[in-house]
Amino acid sequence: MIRVNVFVEGQTEETFVRELLYDYFQSKNIYLNPILVKTSSTGKGGVVSYAKIKPQLNRKCLEDRKAIVTTMFDLYALPNDFPGNSSLLKTSDPFQKAEYLEQEMGRDIDHKNFIPNLLVHEFEGLLYSNPEIFSEWFGESVVSTLQAERNAFPSPEHINDNPLTAPSKRISNCCNGYDKPLHGSLLAIDIGLDAIRHQCQHFNQWLLRLENIIL
Repeated sequence: MIRVNVFVEGQTEETFVRELLYDYFQSKNIYLNPILVKTSSTGKGGVVSYAKIKPQLNRKCLEDRKAIVTTMFDLYALPNDFPGNSSLLKTSDPFQKAEYLEQEMGRDIDHKNFIPNLLVHEFEGLLYSNPEIFSEWFGESVVSTLQAERNAFPSPEHINDNPLTAPSKRISNCCNGYDKPLHGSLLAIDIGLDAIRHQCQHFNQWLLRLENIIL
């Protein structure tokens, strides 16, 4: 069985890997192990500084060269010291931006068993794959708003036209009482992996890379 260590930046993403991705990949003889990044000796969660994340990625890559190390970090609000941030060209294509930053992170980590990955733009973007699911948690009244926001963009991964309207902020503004650790992974589970993969091109490409690992 191939082991894949998935570094995540929050408990929601950790649960998402355990509850939605784990069984799917286990059926393909791939074992996913989510790891919550450490921000200090006692704190966990959040990519607040790449300098604090890099040693964790390097260490895990060296621990077992037969295991894969990958990431599930938000493209939105990456720290200033993230590889490629200072040389990133302005582009309206979020996939080009993510791919460039992933490439630079891969070059910086520089281990053959490392697969860099960023969520475009953030975890909540995946939840726009099926706005109808929100009705079960927040009532039918929120669906039309969320669906209109989804329809205004080519895909859920494009929803982030400026920092004030990132997917998480849109959902919080629309869904009274939305709490990411409580609702985020549950909504994703209800939406289902197939629907998310169908709607979210960049996310799907990451899963395809993991599915086709050859050690």
